[in-house]
Amino acid sequence: MATSDAAGVASAPRRAPIDAVPSTVLVLGAVASVQTGASLAKSLFDDVGPGGTVLLRVLLAAIVLGAVWRPSVRGLGRKEVGLVLAYGIALAGMNFAFYSAIDRIPLGIAVTLEFVGPLGVAVAGSRRALDLLWVGLAAAGILLLADLGGGSTDAGGVALALMAGGFWAAYILLAARTGAVFPGGSGLALAMFVASAVLLPFGIAQGGSELLSPEVLAVGAGVAMLSSAIPYSLELEALRRLPARVFGVLMSLEPGMAALVGFVVLGEVLGLREIAAIALVVVASAGAARSAAGAPPARD
Repeated sequence: MATSDAAGVASAPRRAPIDAVPSTVLVLGAVASVQTGASLAKSLFDDVGPGGTVLLRVLLAAIVLGAVWRPSVRGLGRKEVGLVLAYGIALAGMNFAFYSAIDRIPLGIAVTLEFVGPLGVAVAGSRRALDLLWVGLAAAGILLLADLGGGSTDAGGVALALMAGGFWAAYILLAARTGAVFPGGSGLALAMFVASAVLLPFGIAQGGSELLSPEVLAVGAGVAMLSSAIPYSLELEALRRLPARVFGVLMSLEPGMAALVGFVVLGEVLGLREIAAIALVVVASAGAARSAAGAPPARD
């Protein structure tokens, strides 16, 4: 609301500091935050394993979301309960498979392979010849990363990253349905608690008593902030200003950002083959995002 000065002249409404930040910078900041969070999560693997790390991230995020949205299960029908359960399982599978993948292969490669999920959703059902080009480029990049017969890439890590991509595709579809049924973020909050319950035995098995270590909990809280709270806030503000297609193209830079963060933070050096493969998938994802009606939701 505009305010008035002493002379009775209306002054311009106050702008928040974030309003001065360009939308593209907000999206790129969100992407960088997510990948920095993933690199920080990798530092916990020696202490609590991928399972313990993902449990801490999801559980802490669930607690925060629960406090913000205060979701209730009263009055939910069988359909709503089933939707929340499916959404939570997709969240658990996506995060656990991805964290298990980056335990075995570089961050940039894992994120690139995982991108088959949103790419598949973007072009599913399309009859346009141009979308076949994006699929072909992405397939070429994935084959380069898989290094079939070369033996230089961990096959288990590749499989886990592709599995994470499959769960990501399911997450995108379920997120849209959940958002249409539940008000605000209440459906997401409930699904995060379901995901935490699913991850609990894996996290305890791998993390044990180390999960209660103050140092581990502190790093886990940092992962939850960098991977969830900060990027979600930046993306929400960016989506208020940017068309969905532009947002989707910018998000397609995520594999490249993951490779950069992996190199700077984790010292993961990629060869020319891996860099070329990541470039192919980035181009394919950007092209598919421009062609699609909307952009895939961000991960949780």
